[in-house]
Amino acid sequence: QVQLVESGGGLVQAGGSLRLSCAASGRTFSRSTMGWFRQAPGKEREFVARISWSGITTYYADSVKGRFTISRDNAKNAVYLQMSSLNPEDTAVYYCAAMTGGSTYQYWGQGTQVTVSS
Repeated sequence: QVQLVESGGGLVQAGGSLRLSCAASGRTFSRSTMGWFRQAPGKEREFVARISWSGITTYYADSVKGRFTISRDNAKNAVYLQMSSLNPEDTAVYYCAAMTGGSTYQYWGQGTQVTVSS
């Protein structure tokens, strides 16, 4: 079991930066692939980024590549999403998710709102 709690969302102007954090509890966190997803109003939830359990391998959606950076600290049971050069299209609820086995994300946080004003 993994419990996830996101934080760090808020209101930011276009061009600004935010850092999201995801605090995890549970024994399997350090062996889990972690991901960030987002859902904008009226849209489906979409993949943003993921990071392997070791932190060595990362993967990004084309829409955020070069602007967002995912990282993790297994000693602190945390995963982060550094977002820069934000634009209004990045406005969404951002979710942290854990994949402890297989190819699906089994655990999800409650989400944190990110709003980018133009």
